[in-house]
Amino acid sequence: MNTTAIKDLIIKMADDELILGHRNSEWTGLGPVMEEDIAFSSMAQDKIGHALALYQILHEQLDGVDPDRFAFLRAEKDFRSSHLVEMPNGEYDFSLMRHFLFDHAEAVRYESLAASAFEPLKSLAFKIKGELKYHTLHANAWVMQLSNANEESHARMQQALDNTIALAAGIFEPSEKWESDLISYEIYPGEQILFQRWIERISPILEQASLRLPDLKTVTPVYGGRKGYHTIYLQPLLTEMGEVYNLDAEASW
Repeated sequence: MNTTAIKDLIIKMADDELILGHRNSEWTGLGPVMEEDIAFSSMAQDKIGHALALYQILHEQLDGVDPDRFAFLRAEKDFRSSHLVEMPNGEYDFSLMRHFLFDHAEAVRYESLAASAFEPLKSLAFKIKGELKYHTLHANAWVMQLSNANEESHARMQQALDNTIALAAGIFEPSEKWESDLISYEIYPGEQILFQRWIERISPILEQASLRLPDLKTVTPVYGGRKGYHTIYLQPLLTEMGEVYNLDAEASW
């Protein structure tokens, strides 16, 4: 079993969760209704918890460093987050559509990991399936509610989908070095299969919401984050995230 390939996969997953968890936490106190303040805060906490669980697998099973040091002391170029999660929250329609697209991508990924030959990932997939179900149900409900509310609301949600789909497709950026090893060792089925499962998952929900999925033949996925090439928005967020920890990285709390 190629542990380097597994590390690469786990870091990508964990970095996405960590960054989007912090992005979603920025909605606390700013949601359109109180229910959404609570929901986004709760889901943000879940995502950061998932990131911690993945960093702990690196630390305990794959000779990685302490999870806090790994999360807060790496340089920007060492992160493997997708561009989707790095983007600022913008208006609520963008954040909601990102939530919908990302959480369904996360759900199909963890469903595949429930059959993984790497036991720590398999165990984690079973452990958090309830949280993922809640996340996707929440996203579905709000996407359908806002898309079917009135003409303006529908137009805004369609625009959010159009603006987000290429970024979301970038979640499935394959690893040129390790993809074949991960598939052959049955760690997971590979990014292309996950992408197709994701499209099959979101398409009927978007149809119920009267939203048109852009023609994927004309959509160019936004790649680069998995190789350490990031948006201008990541470094300021990393600086903010690590502000307290970096006051004294050796301190005991």
